[in-house]
Amino acid sequence: MKFLGNVLAVIVGLFIFTILSTLIFFGIIGMIAASSDQKVTVKENSILHLNLNGRTLVERTAEDKLDLGAFGNPFGRDMSAGLINLKRAISEAKTNESIKGIYLNVGLIMAGQANLLELREAFLDFKESGKFIVAYDEAYSEGGYFLASVADEIYLNPLGAIDFNGFSSEGIFLKGLFEKVGIKPEVFRVGEFKSAVEPFILTKMSEENRLQTQFFLDDMNNLAVAQIAGSRGIALDSLQKINKEMLIRKPQDAVTYKLATALAYEDQVHAKLREKLGLEEEDDISTINATDLGSVVKSKNITSKNRIAVIIAEGDIVGGNAEGVISSEKFAKEIRKARKDDDIKAIVLRVNSPGGSIVASDVIWREMTEAKKAKPLIVSMGEVAASGGYYISAPADTIVAQPNTITGSIGIFGLWFNVKGLLNEKLGVTTDVVKTGQLSDFMNPTRELMEVEKTIIQSSIEDGYETFISRVAEGRGMHPDSVKKVASGRVWTGTQAKERGLVDVLGGLNTAIEIAAGKIDAGDDYRVVYYPAKKTWFEELFSSFGDKVQTRILQAQLGENYQLIEKVKQLQNYQGVQVRMTQDIVIK
Repeated sequence: MKFLGNVLAVIVGLFIFTILSTLIFFGIIGMIAASSDQKVTVKENSILHLNLNGRTLVERTAEDKLDLGAFGNPFGRDMSAGLINLKRAISEAKTNESIKGIYLNVGLIMAGQANLLELREAFLDFKESGKFIVAYDEAYSEGGYFLASVADEIYLNPLGAIDFNGFSSEGIFLKGLFEKVGIKPEVFRVGEFKSAVEPFILTKMSEENRLQTQFFLDDMNNLAVAQIAGSRGIALDSLQKINKEMLIRKPQDAVTYKLATALAYEDQVHAKLREKLGLEEEDDISTINATDLGSVVKSKNITSKNRIAVIIAEGDIVGGNAEGVISSEKFAKEIRKARKDDDIKAIVLRVNSPGGSIVASDVIWREMTEAKKAKPLIVSMGEVAASGGYYISAPADTIVAQPNTITGSIGIFGLWFNVKGLLNEKLGVTTDVVKTGQLSDFMNPTRELMEVEKTIIQSSIEDGYETFISRVAEGRGMHPDSVKKVASGRVWTGTQAKERGLVDVLGGLNTAIEIAAGKIDAGDDYRVVYYPAKKTWFEELFSSFGDKVQTRILQAQLGENYQLIEKVKQLQNYQGVQVRMTQDIVIK
């Protein structure tokens, strides 16, 4: 009887769960439908509130109005913010008479330097309207302060902090781990600066890698300090001293050295915003977020027949048709679609990638060369467009990069792991093989590589390098020997790359679009359409299941140690010959 009672309880529980799930499901659908019928309006005397604190800046997010956290998503709030979405909202705020200013919370934003610069430039453009920008946070990271420094007034919590002590980049090295578990990496590469393999074979940076890292870090830090000095009205040499010696050590130091306007709590900052808006002490501040303001822009009728396709290529370059990366099949199809569409007059490829598979890169390169024959082709480089990211960019008519974009890394490598020690000595597993030819078990990971195998692989790597060089030489109109002088896997900033002929123009995505418009003589009469199509809010909600849930749990449990897990997981993408930059250049 007890068994039957338990079964009945389970059945009833499942029934109730199904009913509740159905009600919640249709409730969400109803709210989405109701929301879609509501036209967003901007109230008089409003402020655009941009709360990017703790968010990760990506190229673009879902276009839908609703936030993934709006209905209590059990897997946490979507913590990404789209650069394109934000720039659209800031541009609208500049001209919308109902919006009087911007209130910024950007202290701990997570983003690469080039995307931060692009967003910062959007704020500087906004300030030309004469409207105010006010920033407040409890703590500012180096990147967060770089953004906040454009504000007319910068407030810091009385117990807060500003991280302003220059850039650093720290790598994770796995050689010791492999030695402990009995795994022996075999590396094949061309280029003394091709350092993507160093984490697997060294315990610290090579001198070549240290040289190139110091070179581009200095360039990027100098740019950031100069920009901040200009915005804050501080002498450059004084700010450089503050930065190098980390003189902002206490909250009051930020005020003393003019990096902050004053120390204040958020309610005090809100009071200052009321003053700017002419409100009384008890009056509510009318705010609008970037998503809602963006929908106002979308609702405007755009009828221009001069269409420019912007194809967003973000992530590792891999073969097939995978999501969340630059997969060769998918992106070749998108470029081909834009090429064959008579309504598309020009193409802009927005690249944000450290590279990946040489085969996948070459597939995309082929479609780029065909597109170039049909219509103007411009590349806009984001945070990083290096190695394979540069490979697919090379055919463009014009390459545009930010001064602090990470690019170059024209080199190639192959990586193979001998797991014999792990199997035999650590796990007690042995193997045996029967084969019909000397190389029938080519690159068998359970034994040492034969010299003939090493020769074959190295020859393949060298052939791949020559192909890479020829692709760049053809696209840039350079002699192969000239390309080799700036290649060898070396990483450059956008400014350094322009000086060496690898980049044509310094600027952001808007610059690339304007160049494309100029090539089709469109003037201001053009419309930008983005590819690939983004997922809807509903699709994004359900994509939170599975891998995203597992990722968030691991991140919460492991903290900074999660990077080590990610480093090992990335090995699954190292299939075949790779044109990949130094992994995970995280600038702090």
